[in-house]
Amino acid sequence: MLFDQCAECQRCCRVDPGFDSLEISLTKTESQRLGRVCIDETCQFLGSEGCTAGADKPFSCSLYPLSYNPQTQHFWYDVECPLMPQYIAQLKDADSEASSHLSFVTQKIKTLTTSDPDFLAANYEIDLDYFELKKLPSPKLNVARVKK
Repeated sequence: MLFDQCAECQRCCRVDPGFDSLEISLTKTESQRLGRVCIDETCQFLGSEGCTAGADKPFSCSLYPLSYNPQTQHFWYDVECPLMPQYIAQLKDADSEASSHLSFVTQKIKTLTTSDPDFLAANYEIDLDYFELKKLPSPKLNVARVKK
């Protein structure tokens, strides 16, 4: 399984010494439930076998290793994530774990485009600042833009 490697790697749940803390962007609903999630060294939800948050995991964490630019409607990915070569290869198979992940996050993003566009913008800004992003070789997501 593709994401089984995450429990071993845990790169996205840790901040290397000497680097700034990573503020996890939260949707309006998540913010009400969780308050604030910031990784100073190790995520508060990281257990010995991976994330302990389960269904309460912030969407920005579920989105990782992807990032979404709401302005261009393109997906990007963190080049440092060791899953990405396999993830990209799996996208050729509609029944793969990577394709299922992309479908899940796409549906959630379509909802957030209407319900919480500020989250999408803030999350992408954090990702741009924190990760080295490369464009995902997949079609752009076509969602209606919300005018402010």
